[in-house]
Amino acid sequence: ETKEEDALLVDEFGMTAFHVLFSTTEPSEELLKVLLAKYSHRILDCKDFNEKRPLDYLVSNWTETTAALLQKTLQSWMVDPLGRWGAPSWME
Repeated sequence: ETKEEDALLVDEFGMTAFHVLFSTTEPSEELLKVLLAKYSHRILDCKDFNEKRPLDYLVSNWTETTAALLQKTLQSWMVDPLGRWGAPSWME
């Protein structure tokens, strides 16, 4: 996906599906899995019109559930790609 394609994935407030999911009071783990599998991880770095990234919303609503979602998001976004580089031994 290109930046132009990413721009098509935002609403009138500049929010992506990740922004919306992470700003809810009870974000769904199942929906997060679908979004992580479907969209480029670049979207997690997009700021909305309030200058917030999706993860900003997640950490501002901190609970045990959102902590687990943050862990899953970071695992998928940052750690799993390292394993695809063939470097799992130093990731652990």
